[in-house]
Amino acid sequence: MNFDIGVGDDAIEGNQLPVPMPWTYRHASKEWRAFLNDVKERMSLESDNMAYTAVDAVLQVFRRRLNAQEGLEFASVLPSVLRAIFVHDWDVTEPRAEFYDREKLVSEVKAVRVNHNLTPDNAIEATAWAVRRSTNRGDFERVLAKLPVEARDFWHVDVADPAELEQRII
Repeated sequence: MNFDIGVGDDAIEGNQLPVPMPWTYRHASKEWRAFLNDVKERMSLESDNMAYTAVDAVLQVFRRRLNAQEGLEFASVLPSVLRAIFVHDWDVTEPRAEFYDREKLVSEVKAVRVNHNLTPDNAIEATAWAVRRSTNRGDFERVLAKLPVEARDFWHVDVADPAELEQRII
């Protein structure tokens, strides 16, 4: 079967249908803004820069505890901007770090770019809460199920109403 499909700049000729642009790429700014607002509110931070620093630190601390395959699978279910932050400057040749108790992990988060880091004690929980609201629950849980139990615990969030964690931007 051969057919032409014409849709503005997306017009193609050939024998297969075009693949639509993934939603997360087309609406990356909208997703990022919603995520960042969630983080700022949850951490009681005043600026986007403060929120970005906290989130970047949380993601760095988490990825240090994954191998490259696990990290790429995890990143694959994140919205596009978070995915880019997660993999940015990741040295996959560094030895894998151990998971520690939450207090030590928070201290490690606060030590990232220490001169610019005003990250609160709830940074991991707040980031996990916002990540869960910005990802597809089934995809996120599927990826977490493949990771060590400590990695799943890292992203655990206690809420009174599970609807609080429903995906905001669909």
